[in-house]
Amino acid sequence: MKDGHALASREEPRYSWYMVNQAPFPRLLFPLSAPLPGAMMCPDGSHPAAPATGDTPPRWNLSDLYASADSPQMKADRERIAGDAKAFAERYRSKVATLSGAELATAIDTYQAIDEAMGRIGAFASLSFSADMASPETGRFSQSVRETLSDISTDLLFFTLEINLIDDVELERKLADPALVHWQPFLRDLRMFRAHQLSDEIEQVLLEKSVTGASAWCRLFDEQMSTVRVPLDGKELTLGEALNLQSDPDRMVREKSGRTVGETLRGNLQLWSLITNTLAKDKAVSDKLRKYPRPESYRNVSNMVEDDVVDALVSAVVTDYPRLSHRYYALKAKWLGLEKLEHWDRNAPLPGMKEQNIPWSEAKALVRQSYDGFDPRLGSLVGEFLDKPWIDAAPVPGKSPGAFAHPVTPSVHPYVLMNYRGRTRDVMTLAHELGHGAHQILAAKQGYFMSSTPLTLAETASVFGEMLTFQHLLDTETDPEQKRLMLAAKVEDMLNTVVRQIAFYRFESLVHGERRKGELLPERIGEIWRQVQTESLGPAFNFTPEYDVYWTYVPHFIHSPFYVYAYAFGDCLVNALYGVYQDGSQGFQDRYLAMLSAGGTKRHQELLAPFGLDAGDPGFWRRGLDVISGFIDQLEAG
Repeated sequence: MKDGHALASREEPRYSWYMVNQAPFPRLLFPLSAPLPGAMMCPDGSHPAAPATGDTPPRWNLSDLYASADSPQMKADRERIAGDAKAFAERYRSKVATLSGAELATAIDTYQAIDEAMGRIGAFASLSFSADMASPETGRFSQSVRETLSDISTDLLFFTLEINLIDDVELERKLADPALVHWQPFLRDLRMFRAHQLSDEIEQVLLEKSVTGASAWCRLFDEQMSTVRVPLDGKELTLGEALNLQSDPDRMVREKSGRTVGETLRGNLQLWSLITNTLAKDKAVSDKLRKYPRPESYRNVSNMVEDDVVDALVSAVVTDYPRLSHRYYALKAKWLGLEKLEHWDRNAPLPGMKEQNIPWSEAKALVRQSYDGFDPRLGSLVGEFLDKPWIDAAPVPGKSPGAFAHPVTPSVHPYVLMNYRGRTRDVMTLAHELGHGAHQILAAKQGYFMSSTPLTLAETASVFGEMLTFQHLLDTETDPEQKRLMLAAKVEDMLNTVVRQIAFYRFESLVHGERRKGELLPERIGEIWRQVQTESLGPAFNFTPEYDVYWTYVPHFIHSPFYVYAYAFGDCLVNALYGVYQDGSQGFQDRYLAMLSAGGTKRHQELLAPFGLDAGDPGFWRRGLDVISGFIDQLEAG
């Protein structure tokens, strides 16, 4: 999603993948990639054939997973997996420590096969929900799958817990066996959570209660948010449609949308506040049990990134607010002829910008050419998505309002969801999500457990793909004024990716920190929201009261606390990486594809070293932020 606004922006779920609940280790119970994303299901549970014809945005076809929710294969797999899990438990429970290296490797192979089969079912359920979130049938099916997989997982839970009880010296001895060496990255990451895991009995209770706990609150949020309708000019608009009007050239239209959206969200403010408070408390209880020192700690551990690296990123961005967002929005206010910007002006189109409707066929061609121009191997992967029914791009009511790429399982292929409305930002969203998709295909060879990239690296291919597409569009534009406006639009996108997401991160930190002392009133949450928006966007803005409730619709806060800094991490990383590419580094494409193909087998230090980059270096973040500041310098000079 290009950040025009809201549900077509990085304020919404442009996810790669994330962990369900706060497990003691980052294992995908079944991979959910957005607020329970899903595909369109016909009344009989089948899926429409999805390839688009002409310029109609496509709907995907999930038959590569299952023919329908009630297909015989779905039923048979659910029964088979349950039996396999029980047999696995009977064979290995209380025996893991006694296994030889080769036997442990065999056990992990079996465990992965069961988990991947669960992931396939879970992916079908979550994808089926996202394209029709308002449907009671898809909601019921999704919940049924959650419960089934949770029940099955209780038979598997012991395995990773017992692995983590193996002494370090003994595990090293087992790793002398070549068969187990393959699983070294999996074991390395698993043992990152060793200090935070609880007893088998407590872990099992937490797992079984999760379907009626945090995940149930997330489902309530999704279903309620999908039914929100904003009354504007005699029409009942979806939230995404109303928020998109805040990119309208007419300021009166933007203002009407800005105020009405706030009034609409305020009408259900008690519910949004209750969900937020409940999930924050649920997380605080889990954090305390697992001895995480602060609310952000679990996310950092699951991202395999050190606290001080994240802190350095946040500190660098906050310090640079004045030379980045404050400076740019002062320019924008001047360009718009306004003394002050209101919140509905943040995504206003700039005077002179020619925003034309871009047909779906043209969007496909632009993105394909951009990737092809960088490397035909990557272009070929992107082309598969564009030629096959793997993308759901039609904007329809009841569908998940954001965008994401779901890796599904290595034995199938990823699926992409977005809402294509024909604007430049939608083209960039397509480029972004296809970057995720290509990354996921390249990493699939690492297998189900080791293909998943930590969130700090999950945005690399997507943001790099956006940069390729932006440069392609910029290079083909012949009008100097339009080039300037395109550069300004790119700056806005980068500010939304870096500054805005770090502001979101600070909002979450403050909310979760205060929640540990007691429940927050809706008004207090609104005050925190206003605080972080004021400090991040700067003195060019005035914030009217209805903006205090705009925090309510951001699903990142509900589904994946502290996810958002991954966007800033990825953008700054890509800025530095793209600089290496522009410098003509020999063999860059080969190294880049190798980095993506590594999946989750390597940490960020190992992956960046071939490019001469180090995220632990304080100057690394400055290098990425300097790119944004340099673009603003050009705009000031122009």
